[in-house]
Amino acid sequence: MKFVDTHTHLYDEAFDQDRPQVMERVLASGVDRWIFPAIDSASFKAQTEVYEQYREHTFMGMGLHPTSVAENWKDELDFAIGELREHKERYIAVGEIGLDAYWSRDFFSQQKEVLSAQLEYAAREDLPVIIHERSATEEMLDMMQGFKGRLRGVFHAFTGSIETYRRIASLGGFKVGIGGVVTFKNAGIARTVADIPLENILLETDSPYLTPAPYRGKRNESSYIPFIAAKIAEIKGIEIEDVALQTTRNVEELFRLPSRNC
Repeated sequence: MKFVDTHTHLYDEAFDQDRPQVMERVLASGVDRWIFPAIDSASFKAQTEVYEQYREHTFMGMGLHPTSVAENWKDELDFAIGELREHKERYIAVGEIGLDAYWSRDFFSQQKEVLSAQLEYAAREDLPVIIHERSATEEMLDMMQGFKGRLRGVFHAFTGSIETYRRIASLGGFKVGIGGVVTFKNAGIARTVADIPLENILLETDSPYLTPAPYRGKRNESSYIPFIAAKIAEIKGIEIEDVALQTTRNVEELFRLPSRNC
C-alpha cells in the first residue's frame, strides 16, 4: 500500500533534531509522497531546504497563511505571489491560504484581501488551492461563492458537519482533507466521514499538529497516515487498501501528479 500525506509541515523546527529518522519511518509506513503547504517568508528557507533534500517524495504549495497576516501583510503577499510567478515549476498549489478568526480578528479584513488575491491568482493560473479555515466558516464560504466553478482544491483539516461538506461540494472541484481528529473518541467528524464519498477525501496529518490516536498528545508525523486511513476504512466498512488506492487517485487527480502504482 502507498499513501500520500497531502498536508504536512515536516520542515517545521519540531523535526530539526531527528528529521532523518522521521523520514525513514515515514517511508517505511508506506507514505512515499507528501505535500508541504507554505506559511510565510519566515518559514520559506526551511520549507525549501527540506524539499531539496527529499525532492523525489516532496511537492510544495506556496501562499500566505492567514495567521501570518499582520502589519507587513502587503510585503508577505508580494513575496508569496512573486515566488509563485518566478518559480512556477516548483509549486503544485496555492496554499495554505484562507481565513482564521480563532485567535484574533484584528487583521481579518486584511485576511480577506490576501485570500482574494491568492484565489484570483490560482484561478488565473489553473492551480488548486489548499484552504485553511478556522472559526470563519460563513465568511469563507461566502467568499468562495464568488469563485464557484473557477477553482478546485481542498479544505484542509476538515472537521465540519455533513451540511458544511455539502456546501463545499456545491462549489465544484473541492475535496476535504481528513486528519487525526477522525480517530479521536466521540469525534463528530467520524459521523460526517461516513456520508462523504471516498472520492472526495484526501488523507493528511498537518504534522507536527493534530496527532491521531494512539499517539494523541505527542508530536505528529506523516508515518501516522495509516492510522487515519484505517479509521476511515472502519467507518466505511471497507478495506484499508481501498482507502489507500482511492485517496491516492484523488490526490493525483486534484494536484495533477503523475500516477504511481499502489
